[in-house]
Amino acid sequence: MLWLAGYNYDGLQGSPLSKIHPSTYLFVLVFVWRSCTFGNPIGYVVHVTNKRPATMLMAVISTVLLFVVILRQRPGMAGMIDTFVAPALLVLLLSEDDEKTFARLQLVIHVVMTVNALLALFEFGTKHLVFPYRFDGAVFVNDLRSTALQGHPLSNAMVTSIYVLSLLSGSRSLSTPLRLALVGLQFCALVTFGGRSGMVLTILLGGAYMLIQGLAQLSTGRVNLLGAALVIMLAALLPLAIALAGYYGFFDALLERFVSDSGSANARVEMFDLFRHLELRDLIVGPDVDLLDSMRRISGLEQGIENPILRLTLYQGAFFTLLIFFGFALFMHEVARRCHTGIWLPMLGWLILLNTSESIASKTTLMTKFVVIALALYRPAQTMVPQRTRA
Repeated sequence: MLWLAGYNYDGLQGSPLSKIHPSTYLFVLVFVWRSCTFGNPIGYVVHVTNKRPATMLMAVISTVLLFVVILRQRPGMAGMIDTFVAPALLVLLLSEDDEKTFARLQLVIHVVMTVNALLALFEFGTKHLVFPYRFDGAVFVNDLRSTALQGHPLSNAMVTSIYVLSLLSGSRSLSTPLRLALVGLQFCALVTFGGRSGMVLTILLGGAYMLIQGLAQLSTGRVNLLGAALVIMLAALLPLAIALAGYYGFFDALLERFVSDSGSANARVEMFDLFRHLELRDLIVGPDVDLLDSMRRISGLEQGIENPILRLTLYQGAFFTLLIFFGFALFMHEVARRCHTGIWLPMLGWLILLNTSESIASKTTLMTKFVVIALALYRPAQTMVPQRTRA
């Protein structure tokens, strides 16, 4: 979508300013505006730091490491900004917002994800990508996986998987039938994106959660007869629906990804061999980039190093990686503390899926999308304290 607007975000060509996502510029501008309207910019920074100390710590760590990347002329400058600074700024901004803002945010999330799923199914049915993923304007004509609104199919799969898990254990403002309908829609869309890890994880975690919740409900001895009848009917119809979908080729693209993964599984093995060719100093501060790129080509890893910890260690060094993941861990803990207890399900899925690709080791907006879903759909219910009135 950004390419159609004349913004070459993912490619190598174009202005360096276009390599930073427009949303990041928006977060910076809103943060500056709020700090100015607060009356005392420094006072505003101190104010939000007191509310979200771990978030500010990650913002500071990633900003400092951004300058280190620039001074050392290492790759990943835009990645530090979009991947780590942007979500930190968003969490700081949301710490000031009220219930009405979060209610609107929930509505926006549900609408965007529903449109995203419907568009994905439309692209799958018509074999026409409305917003195809581009790299410097080039379209991957042999890749017909749906791209919908989120760009790359695997980014779509990760966001959709997290959203499905969030519908199961969060989204308390929605009725149960509506949540289940959205889960069904999103699961169908997940198939069209071809994300193997996202699909398997959603089935395992989502299925385990629903089983645990069902057993817990049965143990209470109180069962809704209408709900039980609906579950039995769906359980009876589900195998038939899956068989019909498979007969008409709905799962063909996904099954092809399991059979032929374009060397993805082999890459996860080969990437460990890169460490054997590096000295201890290179592991601590990062090896020469040209040497590392050459070793990647020899090992057949041109498509990427499919683990964020390994990729950051190879390109930036172990010391750099330790710092950024220290800030990341504290940040995730603080986000989880601001949510109700059901957050463990999408949080677990998020942390697992991160390690199936380069994810946060490269330029991405995935963490921003995750914190938006977490903070909006898992916002704890506000309890009103009644005030005593004097007679």
